Amino acid sequence: MSDQPEAPDTPAIRALEASGIDHEVTVHGPVRSLEEAAAARGLDPRQILKTLVVRRGEDDYLFVLVPGDRQISWPKLREHLGVSRLSMPDKDVAKDVTGYERGTITPFGSLPSPAGQPWPVIADALIVSREGPVSIGAGAHGAAATVHPAQLVEELDATVADVTEPT
Repeated sequence: MSDQPEAPDTPAIRALEASGIDHEVTVHGPVRSLEEAAAARGLDPRQILKTLVVRRGEDDYLFVLVPGDRQISWPKLREHLGVSRLSMPDKDVAKDVTGYERGTITPFGSLPSPAGQPWPVIADALIVSREGPVSIGAGAHGAAATVHPAQLVEELDATVADVTEPT
């Protein structure tokens, strides 16, 4: 019998299972910091991915996957996207467009765009250049999926780009 609680039934976990990529779901209690999340998942903080929702325009959002020890570099992201303005939606808008509460957001199983397509995903280049697995939210507080970065990028059809800077 496992000491780990049973994984919640979330759209993210169902999407991961349907994808066929190798993943391991970890369920832990509430955490208050990146360091606590990393410890609970048995990983280094740099292996924890933050999924940030960025607004590019009216009804135009995208996900940016950021290593735990990094933050979005707004100038780099704007240059990569060829836009002069980006913003982060408030928590209510983020939930409306993704289906997930802040702190549980993940591209896996998120709501589609108005056109019925998945929102675009940009994965920071460090995600695939560093050694080891990464952990991404699984659609519920205290639940995460550990995956191989290359499989993650491929499954999400993510664009890999240098879009972060140290925190």
